Amino acid sequence: MTTEWGAFSCIRELTNSFKTGSLSTLSPFVSGPNAVKIATPLRELEAKDININKAYLVSCTNGRASDIQAAARVFREAAQKGIEPKVAPGVNFYIAAASLLEQQAVEETGDWQVLLDAGARQLPSGCGPCIGLGTGLLLPHKAGISASNRNFPGRMGSTSSKTYLASPGVVAASALQGKIAGPGWYQQPAGAEKPIIGEGTGRFGQNKALSIEDALEKIIAEADSIISGAEQNDAGVETSESEETLTYILPGFPEKIQDDITVEKMAEVVMENFDLNFGDIAKAGDVLVAGFNFGCGSSREQAATAIIAKKIPLVVSGSFGNIFSRNSINNALILVEIPRLVQRLRETFKTAEGEEKVLTRRTGWNFLWDSRRSKVTVTEDEGGKTWSQKVGELPPNVQEIITRGGLENWVKQEISSA
Repeated sequence: MTTEWGAFSCIRELTNSFKTGSLSTLSPFVSGPNAVKIATPLRELEAKDININKAYLVSCTNGRASDIQAAARVFREAAQKGIEPKVAPGVNFYIAAASLLEQQAVEETGDWQVLLDAGARQLPSGCGPCIGLGTGLLLPHKAGISASNRNFPGRMGSTSSKTYLASPGVVAASALQGKIAGPGWYQQPAGAEKPIIGEGTGRFGQNKALSIEDALEKIIAEADSIISGAEQNDAGVETSESEETLTYILPGFPEKIQDDITVEKMAEVVMENFDLNFGDIAKAGDVLVAGFNFGCGSSREQAATAIIAKKIPLVVSGSFGNIFSRNSINNALILVEIPRLVQRLRETFKTAEGEEKVLTRRTGWNFLWDSRRSKVTVTEDEGGKTWSQKVGELPPNVQEIITRGGLENWVKQEISSA
């Protein structure tokens, strides 16, 4: 999912100057609640006795065989210490492998069965609770800990629930103890008050990373090998109707993902995992102003089309997630990045200490975008301060897609005119 971060991530060749660190001095961290940016050392949260209601090892992010093995190790070691290797009373522990192949691997080693014997509830491989789908969602005012990669409010259930993110070992240990806890594998070395970081060994040739060219050649060679093997295995193989197999669907998991939701329904529920009152406050023709990195983690097109369904034609943000930005163009939702406007709104409508934060508000400000001059003019409240600034140019190809109502319509018109 690094494509969402654009220039925040890259392949970089290692230079002669590099750092080393002692991994034994690192401490596990837990993110949350409800924000990846809030990261706290595990030992601090353990001291607070934070009870959980649900634990999740269900994501493609952390559902590999090695992750499941780490979780099973927690229960195996508990049994060795004379502790009953069972999920704590009142806690639901959900597990799902990243793929059927990963599940098969841990079934063969016995790790999968260890978790099932401990009381974990098996879910099918695929998107589930980590995107708010199917069985096991967090109920209002409940807390959960997950080995997935997103925990914003409403992501895994109720917007009033609390979600923490942690490693598979910490998730399993928390399920075992009924509160946020570690597996006991990480002990602070004597005399180490913080992570030990030093310079490289000096043996550059030994420690040098692959160059970009070598890394890409290796990836291409591996891909070619996989494709070649698949072509040989599939050549001339036909599957008869009698050989067709069906995936077992657990109770509560939808057999069909809805693709027939009406535009009216989308307009009704848009942004409700952020603010249940958004649909009543926002009006057709409004300009939606969000914060920074808006749309990061929203890989489905519905993130853009639901806003369009509400008849909001333009979204302004300090910055946008790359996938959301592309989906918006494809569906004719116009985006403009104006960090200054976001900052001015935050300064003007700052929440005073002790006051409840207003999630969605009508500002009364006026926004004028001159796309020909790539210039916006903002009037702060009626008769208030007015200021202008240059913004990014809207390229002709993007203008054409938006004018035709999205990429699908553009393709259809191109084909019909060919």
